[in-house]
Amino acid sequence: MLAVIHYNEIGLKGGNRVFFENKLVQNIKKALGKKSLSITKRYGKILIELKEMEKEKKELNEKEKIIEILKFIPGIANFSFAEKTELNLNEINKKCIELLKLQGFNSFKVISKRSNKNFELTSMELNKDLGALIVEKLNKKVDLHSPELNVFIEITEKEALIYCEKFNGVSGLPVGSSGKVISSLSGGIDSPVASYLMMKRGCKVVFVHIFNKTISGKAVQSKIDSLVKELTKIQLNSKLYIIKFEEIQKQLIMQVPAKYRMIIYRRFMIKLINEIAKKEKAKAIITGDSLGQVASQTLENINCIYDSAEFPVLAPLIGLNKEEITETAKKIGTYSYSIEPYPDCCSFMIAEHPETKAELNKIIEIEKEIKNKEELIGNAIKEAEKKSFEFS
Repeated sequence: MLAVIHYNEIGLKGGNRVFFENKLVQNIKKALGKKSLSITKRYGKILIELKEMEKEKKELNEKEKIIEILKFIPGIANFSFAEKTELNLNEINKKCIELLKLQGFNSFKVISKRSNKNFELTSMELNKDLGALIVEKLNKKVDLHSPELNVFIEITEKEALIYCEKFNGVSGLPVGSSGKVISSLSGGIDSPVASYLMMKRGCKVVFVHIFNKTISGKAVQSKIDSLVKELTKIQLNSKLYIIKFEEIQKQLIMQVPAKYRMIIYRRFMIKLINEIAKKEKAKAIITGDSLGQVASQTLENINCIYDSAEFPVLAPLIGLNKEEITETAKKIGTYSYSIEPYPDCCSFMIAEHPETKAELNKIIEIEKEIKNKEELIGNAIKEAEKKSFEFS
């Protein structure tokens, strides 16, 4: 069995294209493991020689597993399972008829693509000749507008590829091609989606979860682990830092006026993430902020919170609404874990009437009065637990 991988954005990278292609090949090889025999680059595509399964039912199950793997690898625009044949018109015709005999359809359209310009027929000529052969041999109808089956023919430098179905990937850039970032992972819907979107932009994501031991039991920590495991199918291996927030939270409740607590809390969260970013040599911080969704996400409050960052803060959800975010969460498989009950730290910090238009000078003034800030942050980082996850 042969899988044909197509990319789109990578093809626009000019002199850096080989770097992105190699990174994508590396990620595919790791994701498929022993399922692939070889991975070869061709112009504008990647060919994967897959292991043959002995029994038909087992082969179908294995194919479904491969589809589930490939459709979540950033950098892949679409992929197909193809038949390969020699660059010979008679062989192409023969293989095409053999393949189509196994398909149930009445109407069809032939779509040829020729990267090898030395082939004897142009794409249009191949479409016409092969279409006529299918009509003659299989008694099917040509339909150029809404065919039941598309027949794809690719003429490459070394072989012809024939397939009838395309599966969509997530496109974007291969994970690891844009550097490392730190994601603030809560137990909600938003932050896992934000992490996924940055993986699509080529980022390797390290996760940080901040929790209060007195309100977060084993079930909650299991939920966070499940979210990271689900996201690991996209970037193949992950790190999770779990940071206790109990002592910091006690100090904030005692020393910060209620309506400002959420903003100060978020600033402390950023300060903790700053330290992990330094430790991991990351280049940026990810948040799940969506403008105006909650009180802490007004422009004024976002400005106050992000001021505490020592690294660029990326907020890929900033212009999305909850419905759009939720749809993506369902697509990537994190939604079912995110909606499990979770008493996170934030919920205990929200005042009845929180400040929605905080002034930065006022926030900095309040924060200066908090005792032992550096010690609190240092202790939390020192006691942080680190976990590793591998895709399997």
